[in-house]
Amino acid sequence: MSSSTNRRKFIRNAALAGIGFGIVRNASGMSIAPYVFPASAGKIMEGGKVGIIGLDTSHSAEFTKLINASNSGFKVTIAYPKGSSDIESSYSRIPAITEEMKKLGIEIAASLDELIAKCDVVCLETNDGRIHLQQALPVLKAGKRLFIDKPIAASLADAMAIFNASKKYKVPVFSASSLRFSAGLQALTKSETVGKIMGAETYSPCALEKTHPDLFWYGIHGVESLFTLMGTGCTTVVRVYTPGADVVVGTWKDNRIGSFRGTREGAHDYGGTVFGDKAVAPLPAFEGYEPLIERILEFFKTGIVPVSPEETLEICAFMEAADESKKRGGVPVKVADIFKRAEAKQKSF
Repeated sequence: MSSSTNRRKFIRNAALAGIGFGIVRNASGMSIAPYVFPASAGKIMEGGKVGIIGLDTSHSAEFTKLINASNSGFKVTIAYPKGSSDIESSYSRIPAITEEMKKLGIEIAASLDELIAKCDVVCLETNDGRIHLQQALPVLKAGKRLFIDKPIAASLADAMAIFNASKKYKVPVFSASSLRFSAGLQALTKSETVGKIMGAETYSPCALEKTHPDLFWYGIHGVESLFTLMGTGCTTVVRVYTPGADVVVGTWKDNRIGSFRGTREGAHDYGGTVFGDKAVAPLPAFEGYEPLIERILEFFKTGIVPVSPEETLEICAFMEAADESKKRGGVPVKVADIFKRAEAKQKSF
């Protein structure tokens, strides 16, 4: 069996395992509604027009080049520039990236409605997580499969609202950091040499943006690597903060410990260590965007999500719990309490 066939089989099996039926409970036993997409997951798309929302990040142009160079049958054909309106490092990039997209032959839409009408599937690339819910809703209402670049939102409450809308309209959606799908990292999750994963430490740059909870802006890369290794089940989170670095430690329900180190001073890199019952191994180097693009295109084709909504929500809860721990002077915070707070903020659609 070819490596590509194995990869597709792994994606499908992992996705089906993550899409549950009946009541789903998080690490603390609190029930959350299951996210099931039977109508969309059964429909195969052999190709189609891809729309890009948000030209305030380099990902928009880079993803366009990779998608359009693939043999998937999917092509980026149109983009809507609107991204952040008040994060200078984001909105200042829109003119240059818009021109780059034009040079790639991409039509520039005058409105979000125009983009939705002229494409079959969507990549939401806007750098500002605060407006992801606002931009995702019309896409989901229109029945278009949707990938949302990190962070899925700027709060757990908004992330929950996105998945609830996804369930309501029976349209699948997923979000992920590109680090999650690096072949080396994926291999560690099922390595016979490492064995059962007893714990993990990850690290990544962790620049802060005042409009977002601290880890949502960039630390999410290392946090998502941590959850890729550890899986769901984190019950408590404690954070040690200094201006130059963060260390966030989570305790899982089976007494495993996972930690994330976010750096703001000194040398920066992506990596970590996994502790197995047979061996200790380092995380491999970041491999670029190609593995993520492969998963996005497979998702567009099948409608099967490669990352379960439940895991994405727990990642958001972990990051919000880290902020809460910081506010309280570094005390442990229960993930269940963060979920309860977010549920109280839910909106109706």
